[in-house]
Amino acid sequence: MAVNKFYEVKGKEIKHLKPSCPRCGAGHFMAEHKNRLSCGRCGYTEFRK
Repeated sequence: MAVNKFYEVKGKEIKHLKPSCPRCGAGHFMAEHKNRLSCGRCGYTEFRK
């Protein structure tokens, strides 16, 4: 079985491992950087404290 970086499957449950973009919606994951999260599709950025 291949390792997936975006989902974790346990039985019949699927869990997202990375946050989704609030602008683009489900299925568009945000990249995790050292001090921020950013969407590669629309450019939305959230800075961490």
